[in-house]
Amino acid sequence: MAGHSKWANIQHRKGRQDALRAKLFSKLSKEITVAAKMGDPDPEKNPRLRLAVKEAKASSVPKDVIERAIKKSMGGDAETYEEIRYEGYGPGGVAIIVEAMTDNRNRTASNVRSTFAKNGGNLGETGSVSFMFERKGEILYPASAGDEDTVMLAAIDAGAEDVESSDDGHAIYTADTDLNDVSTALEEVLGEAESTKLIWKPGTTTELGFDEAQTLMRLIETLEDDDDVQRVTANFEISDELMERLSA
Repeated sequence: MAGHSKWANIQHRKGRQDALRAKLFSKLSKEITVAAKMGDPDPEKNPRLRLAVKEAKASSVPKDVIERAIKKSMGGDAETYEEIRYEGYGPGGVAIIVEAMTDNRNRTASNVRSTFAKNGGNLGETGSVSFMFERKGEILYPASAGDEDTVMLAAIDAGAEDVESSDDGHAIYTADTDLNDVSTALEEVLGEAESTKLIWKPGTTTELGFDEAQTLMRLIETLEDDDDVQRVTANFEISDELMERLSA
């Protein structure tokens, strides 16, 4: 996911941040509402809701927006959303997982299929690419949280599985079922994380050239702009040089 993370940073630099911020708030609010509706509206009694609230706070979603999303789950007129996962291939054979939350399965399926087809991709069956990924918990800390040894020791003590450190910061990985417990333990030592969420971690990555990367970025952007799509994961790798060219 290094490639996708770099692309997210470039999107921010390209000036799309306001539109992306509004759309992100909407998607995080939807996740909070669904999590609260499926379980208890009290985050302390609902692990999924607790994680959703953590992620929203890390993304600077205002407190009143979070509270409104939880209250919405308790209303009789709250929408009923269905969680659906789509899988397919993008340009260059890149494996893509699309996680959606929708109140109209036919609309979402049609939009996702059309987006793949128009941008050099091919939508496959469920399970066609997910075997190339592992479901993991991911906790991100800035470099200022501590040096590599400090973060590694804290992660081991908290029960994490792996840590990847770089100049940009630290990525801590856990078993999917351990994410809430590990993130809570880490907060006591390292403070609040930049991001805490469940991800699809690729086992292998596919390196792309410039033309394929351009088409793939267009595919991912279009998918992420869809209001029904919560998250897009892809197993691509793009060199820093090509990333700079793409951001120009």
